Amino acid sequence: MNTLKVGDKAPEFTLLDQNEQSVSLSQFQGKKVLVYFYPKALTPGCTTQACGLRDSKTELDDLNVVVLGVSPDLPKKLAQFVEKKELNFTLLSDPDHQIAEAFGVWGEKKFMGKTYDGIHRISFLVDESGQIEAVFDKFKTSNHHQIVVDFLKGESK
Repeated sequence: MNTLKVGDKAPEFTLLDQNEQSVSLSQFQGKKVLVYFYPKALTPGCTTQACGLRDSKTELDDLNVVVLGVSPDLPKKLAQFVEKKELNFTLLSDPDHQIAEAFGVWGEKKFMGKTYDGIHRISFLVDESGQIEAVFDKFKTSNHHQIVVDFLKGESK
């Protein structure tokens, strides 16, 4: 796994969202974009993380940040996630994990004694020009949103 670092150019991508509409990273040029990778919609940790971002949306909007959640789930499952948890940001479907691989977050994981390939829970803040401004890889699902907001506020002082 070769995870992107601060200063790297974010890979351009186009994926389907929860409404089966194409969304490209380039359409957000001029804004900061939080591209956050999570393993699976509607699981406890991913729900906690998503709800934290949902509840921070006004603050993130004020900081000129767009949130894009990326997982291997298909659009139908993402739509259920958005509806059940009243999510107010875009979720993107990466079923063949090409984008996860491009960002370097697809790799070996261990859970309950089993080893398998999957998405590592890592988030990237992409700046207005498409560069990686920050990488968030050490957080709990319950405080992910606060770590992102605190970083952004520190930058804006």
